[in-house]
Amino acid sequence: MSMSENLSRNTVRRDQAVMKVDLQCEKNNTDHHTNEITVERLIIRRGQAFSLILSAERLDQNDIQITAETGPGACEQKGTLSSCSTDPQRCSSVGKCWSVKVLSGSPSAVTLSVLCPADACIGLYSLTVKSGSYTSVSALTVLFNPWSKDDGVFLESEAERQEYVMNEQGIVYQGVDEYITTTNWDFGQFEEDILNICLKLLDVNPKCLKDAAEDYSARCNPIYVSRVVSAMINSDDDKGVLMGQWDGTYIGGVLPSNWNSSVDILRRWIKYDCYPVKFGQCWVFAAVMCTVLRCLGIPCRVVTNYQSAHDTDQNLVIDEYFSDYGVRPKPNLDSVWNYHVWVEGWMKRPDLSQDSFYDGWQVLDPTPQERSSGSYCCGPAPVKAILEGHTDVKYDIPFVYGEVNADKITWLVMANGSKKKILSDTKTVGQKISTKAVGSDSRQDITDQYKHPEGSVKERAVYDEAVKRVTGLIESQTPRPSVQMKLSLDGEPLNGADIRLKLLVKSENSKAQDLTLKMSAQVMRYTGTPAADVWSNTADLQLQPNTEQTLPFELPFTAYGPNLLDNNCIKVSVIAMNKSDPKEVYLAEKDVVPHSPTLKVTVSGTPLQDSEMNAEVVFENPLPSPLKNCSVTLTGSGLLKQTEQSSTVELGPGQRITLRVTFKPYRLGPKKLVANFDCSTFRDIKASVDVNVRPAATRLGFLSFRR
Repeated sequence: MSMSENLSRNTVRRDQAVMKVDLQCEKNNTDHHTNEITVERLIIRRGQAFSLILSAERLDQNDIQITAETGPGACEQKGTLSSCSTDPQRCSSVGKCWSVKVLSGSPSAVTLSVLCPADACIGLYSLTVKSGSYTSVSALTVLFNPWSKDDGVFLESEAERQEYVMNEQGIVYQGVDEYITTTNWDFGQFEEDILNICLKLLDVNPKCLKDAAEDYSARCNPIYVSRVVSAMINSDDDKGVLMGQWDGTYIGGVLPSNWNSSVDILRRWIKYDCYPVKFGQCWVFAAVMCTVLRCLGIPCRVVTNYQSAHDTDQNLVIDEYFSDYGVRPKPNLDSVWNYHVWVEGWMKRPDLSQDSFYDGWQVLDPTPQERSSGSYCCGPAPVKAILEGHTDVKYDIPFVYGEVNADKITWLVMANGSKKKILSDTKTVGQKISTKAVGSDSRQDITDQYKHPEGSVKERAVYDEAVKRVTGLIESQTPRPSVQMKLSLDGEPLNGADIRLKLLVKSENSKAQDLTLKMSAQVMRYTGTPAADVWSNTADLQLQPNTEQTLPFELPFTAYGPNLLDNNCIKVSVIAMNKSDPKEVYLAEKDVVPHSPTLKVTVSGTPLQDSEMNAEVVFENPLPSPLKNCSVTLTGSGLLKQTEQSSTVELGPGQRITLRVTFKPYRLGPKKLVANFDCSTFRDIKASVDVNVRPAATRLGFLSFRR
């Protein structure tokens, strides 16, 4: 039997009489901001007092002793055991000391105030209360406390605490920097079973399995805990939650883009005895980690970096290759992802400096990319260190710095295997770094927290400092080419229609040039690797001196449509070669995300707790051909106990698929229903609606809609 099962209710050992211990779960949990999880068991936050009421035939107020212990081999030296008493002479003097005082009392009833220290280890505790011949054993769970100034995760703003700890719904940003898309995500950290799952995640981590006593002792430190969680969200070298998959094959699992709830993933992981859930990609890893950190009490937000570099050798330079016929010849170890998603956790970093310079937001990345100290984890990396180019600071700063500010060098690979450097780009990597704003569904751009303005003297100086700390070298720059090219869209790109583009070619040369244009399009995975070559064309252009010309062209749906599938991006490239001087080569690229059709979700009824409401999700096929294998799902923590689904084998042109659900909101406050439509042509179109649940007694309600 597990410790949590043993201690699920307070038990009393009888000698000659009985003592009752009222844990005051509802009051304490409300005071400690844990009542959203449950009021049926005691869950407190460290650094904050909670109350107990003891009652017995006769109690001695000066002879009450409380012992709190967590983990195997609990001891004062490791900070996993502490005893305190209403008699100060009998209290622990080493380790992480708990304290107790009498608030009020009579011979038969005593109200106590118990203080858990702000540096206590988090997790499940056994709480033993002794008074004379009475002994009572109860269970309580201790979490980090962003409300306590003495806690390493203290966050001063109440609005930010509500957003980064208490909010169960959020937004994950995807797409490309020029067309940012949103996915509404159900974090669900206060669903009652999620806390137990998060504690189980800590218990099966390799460090705990190797030395449980040391691991439990280290759980006082948010730096340690967040690093463990980063490793445990992926399953590459442990019994982690999610298995990653990026090759387009998802047999035996769920397409990553199909997920929109951490709750479903964590429940599936625990249901199958901690066997990895298939499948995740970066935004799924990050969203699940956000759930776990918020549940444990560490303020957390999901962050998306556009044009995100994956610098495998961590020299802060990304090498990209094109063949002389205009497409990328093969996957490269270095790459630039359309976007990459990680999380930031808020904590102090006393391990790095005596002052608070590195305190605050820390990058934590659970996506398994590179090993860190032997494990697939990343961070915590102080955002302030990234901003200042302090690449010699723990943890993993060179890798994260490269993601947001590496230079990109483009090479042309000739038929004979030789290479020519055609472009040195210092500005593209790290664009529109985004997170959900506090208290609203708007996007907050936090790029300036990661780097100084691109091209500024300060930004180049920081880059040079970062490179010097890593490699000891300073990169030289490639001269500006005499021909500038730019690709742009000519109208909105709609999935299901031809995509119109135009190429602007500008000469800064005093001589005319005859150019050969080799145009191509590749369907790309969001990780920057090609999934399929879908279109190519060749054209000649006579470019006059110091002029600019525009060349329009179209990318047919018949070319890209069958290959798009779960890859939502098309990279259009143009290589221009000077006929009279083949060494003169120019490049233009454009990432295109075709816009998907609209999914509609609506609700009706008054949003009162335990009052009946109705939801409807509708999708209409806009294409002249049928859609195959269509399904609609609906999720929402605090609103739906389980995911609802409807499906059909085929949806003809103009036909609709509808999902209607009757439900009763079971938790108060702002909640969100998230709908998802999936078929063989359009993958995972999402929409949502906000539901602000009020107490039934007020008979008040408010609905707001957002797609």
